Order: sequence, then structure tokens, then C-alpha cells
Amino acid sequence: MVRYINIKSRERTEFIDITEKIQEALKEAGVSSGVCNIFVPHTTAAVTVNEGADPAVQRDIQAFLNKMVPFDGDYYHREGNSSAHIKTTLVGVSQAVFIDEGRLALGTWQSIFFCEFDGPRHRRVALKIIASDKKT
Repeated sequence: MVRYINIKSRERTEFIDITEKIQEALKEAGVSSGVCNIFVPHTTAAVTVNEGADPAVQRDIQAFLNKMVPFDGDYYHREGNSSAHIKTTLVGVSQAVFIDEGRLALGTWQSIFFCEFDGPRHRRVALKIIASDKKT
């Protein structure tokens, strides 16, 4: 079964920590061991795992992406959001995180971020939680 998390971004470019929302979905699913596949079904948004303790890291990543792929460039796409499409391609739309003892097996400083590149918008993140039938 696929579960969905609803997201409401407030800025054009924004990283939103969704770690706890995903953890809540794991708790509801009752899965203690396995894999949580996280997928963003949008062409102008992505998902990444990175440092969650210092918000400056997210700002630095966004600033670098905006410098590397500016909002206003010599793009052919007429909708005006080509930079968002390119950033989504660079960051990626999926992550897989192990589940161990009912928790996301993230490192000490890691969090899962929904990356908005064409906001503000209402978005969804799909979760496919796959339980392991053996302890490994």
C-alpha cells in the first residue's frame, strides 16, 4: 500500500523537514524492520537526506543550486519554471531509508527534506513501506 504525506510549501524555493511525518507513517504501519521508499510525484520538487541540526546547511544548498541554476536563464520551456525542473533532476525524486526497530535508520544529524523548487504549492510525497519478514 502507498501512503501519502501532504505538504504545503510557502516559498518559491524551500526545504521542508518531513522526517517526523514519515516516522509517524511508519508507526501507523506497524513496521519494525524493512525499507521506506520515499517518492515525490512532481516534476519541480525533490527529496534529499542531509543535515537537519543546522538550518544553515539547507540555506547553503539552496543558495548553491540557485547560483548554479538561476531562476532566469536562457531556457526554452515557456512556463517559466525551467530552473525548478533542472534542480529536481539534480537532487532527485526518491530516497530509500532502512527501517530498524520501528525507526528510520538515519545518522545522528540526518533528516529527510522535501525540496520545493516551484512554490508555493500544495504537494504530496508518496511512501512505500516494505516490511522485512526476517531479522538481518
